Amino acid sequence: MTRAVFFDVDGVLINGIHARPELSRRWDQNLLVDMGIDPERFTKEFIFDIFVKKVSVGEMSVMEALERRLPSLGYHGSPVVFHHYWLLNDSELNRPLLDAIRILKGRDDIRLYIATNQEHLRASWLWSHLGLHDLFDDMFYSARIGARKPDKAFFDFAIRKIGPQAEPPLFFDDTPKVVEGARAAGWEAMQFDTMDDFSSHPWIAERLFSPTQ
Repeated sequence: MTRAVFFDVDGVLINGIHARPELSRRWDQNLLVDMGIDPERFTKEFIFDIFVKKVSVGEMSVMEALERRLPSLGYHGSPVVFHHYWLLNDSELNRPLLDAIRILKGRDDIRLYIATNQEHLRASWLWSHLGLHDLFDDMFYSARIGARKPDKAFFDFAIRKIGPQAEPPLFFDDTPKVVEGARAAGWEAMQFDTMDDFSSHPWIAERLFSPTQ
């Protein structure tokens, strides 16, 4: 029997915004110089507002949201240009983790998935441009599902798609509330802060460090 193993994106597969600020790699550190937008205002007035409420659950496209909000933040250029800047600067892959996942992909008792809060365009960028399709069987993301982690609806959707499991899915995420939500949905969820949180998990370690059967 195979076991489903899920990974979050930001703070896990991507070295980006982490639930623990000291572990974050910020994509917007040069946003004011490069694009003329205060990153704190962008986070407060765009991310924590229209993006979380509308874009990330598929109720509005990211381009429409940017078109509406960027002028009030002082940017009057193309939202397409801005979005590309955002994608480019928020795409640093966690190479050691991906190398380990590649080892797991060679096992015959594991299926690999992504579970993330994303809008449609970045999800496509991650899957196609950054090459995550090479490692994973599917990507479950909030705009596709219409619900954000840690909502139970998110985890229920993923389970319906992957089918009945002999063991609870194993999930690595950097956000405590998401970990709690996954556990409440019956998953085995682990807090991901460093590579050791993944590689030292007994079920994972057995497959990373023992010969392929």
